[in-house]
Amino acid sequence: MTTITIKGMSCNHCVMAVTKALEEIGAIKNVRVDLKKGEATFDKAGPVDMDTIREQIKKAGYEVGE
Repeated sequence: MTTITIKGMSCNHCVMAVTKALEEIGAIKNVRVDLKKGEATFDKAGPVDMDTIREQIKKAGYEVGE
């Protein structure tokens, strides 16, 4: 399981947008986004480059934190 911090989420619509963005990456499964913690957790079903994840989150209008 991988956990990343997501910056810019403020409501359930944000949670759905981030979830959808991550699920569009074929090698990511079991996405769970926690609004209160500002985190997303997921399983990798194959190799996934962190830059790919950042780009998908950015396209959805959010940022991956450090």
